[in-house]
Amino acid sequence: MASALETLCGQAYGAGQYKKLGTYTYAAIISLLLVCFPISILWIYIDKLLILLGQDPLISAEARKFSVWLIPTLFPYASLQLIIRYLLSQSLILPMLWSSVAVLLIHVPICWTLVFKLGFGTAGAALAIGISYTFNVIFLGIYLYHSESCERTRVTFSGEIFISIKEFIQFAIPSAVMICLEWWSYEIVVLLSGLLANPQLETSVLSICLIVGALHYYIPYSFGAAASTRVSNELGAGNPQAAKTAILSALALGVVEVIIAITVLFCSRSVLGYVFGNEKELVDYVKDITLLLCFTLFADAIQAILSGVSRGSGWQHIGAYINLGSYYLIGIPMALVLGFLLNLKGKGLWSGLIIGSIVQCVLLTLVTCSTNWEKQATKARERVFVG
Repeated sequence: MASALETLCGQAYGAGQYKKLGTYTYAAIISLLLVCFPISILWIYIDKLLILLGQDPLISAEARKFSVWLIPTLFPYASLQLIIRYLLSQSLILPMLWSSVAVLLIHVPICWTLVFKLGFGTAGAALAIGISYTFNVIFLGIYLYHSESCERTRVTFSGEIFISIKEFIQFAIPSAVMICLEWWSYEIVVLLSGLLANPQLETSVLSICLIVGALHYYIPYSFGAAASTRVSNELGAGNPQAAKTAILSALALGVVEVIIAITVLFCSRSVLGYVFGNEKELVDYVKDITLLLCFTLFADAIQAILSGVSRGSGWQHIGAYINLGSYYLIGIPMALVLGFLLNLKGKGLWSGLIIGSIVQCVLLTLVTCSTNWEKQATKARERVFVG
């Protein structure tokens, strides 16, 4: 939902309507903090839901333990995501960088202490995440309050904020649907792996694939975020040609990066499993599935950048339809066929996701190439200057 600010704040900043950035951000904070409460309730009863879906009771109990301790993280995380979008739309990158570095230096010893020294295990990991996000919000909050760079976009709380909530929700819901449909498809496949023979091994390996994919995803996602910022700023300023140039630049960087990442990953496939455990069966399985993981990284790099373009342009609703079709009409059904009917197990499940990702990349590319950017620039300025 926070991604809606990439459209609203980015285009407002490009159009020179600086006060709207603060108004949109306040409206988003109110909206997202309210959303955190129903999510908290869901997490409290997550073990019952997982068991209902046929998952292993021991895994479900551990998931609930982690989720309950993660609930306090929701609220600072929601605020942090909005502050990031607020700063990103103004190209204020360095404050976020230094804040993240400081938080990482704090997070590692805190996490180690809670997990191992105090023996809290997964609960300690969840608690450490919450503490780190809170520190990040505090650091960036201090910067927002004192920095001259944010003076033009800083506003006082007023009734206009409640009016902006409706506009935020109009973009937030399709943004959430677009992103969640993709992320949930990977989670669904991990859940499906729990229905295979030897669920501990299958869920472990696919969870490792998910972790490796997610760790790499933040690199092309950063290119997508940069593309989102430049595209939204240029559309708000009425410069469609500059928006197209930004898209091509982001894609070029993404392709170079993902080729390097795939090469490193494939060359280290024999030792990758040891990062997560010493069991030979696990290590061998991770080695065998690494090639499929390389395909995932490439598809994720392209779609992460093009998804950023969609957020900056304001056509998240189109992205939502693309993700729905790619993953839920093609990807997951193919995963079921390959994993269960053809008995390819975890490799088959992950292959279905790769097929969905490829379809998603093709459709996003077609939409981006066929977009009338002059028309998008006109729509962006009409939206910003309405009233």
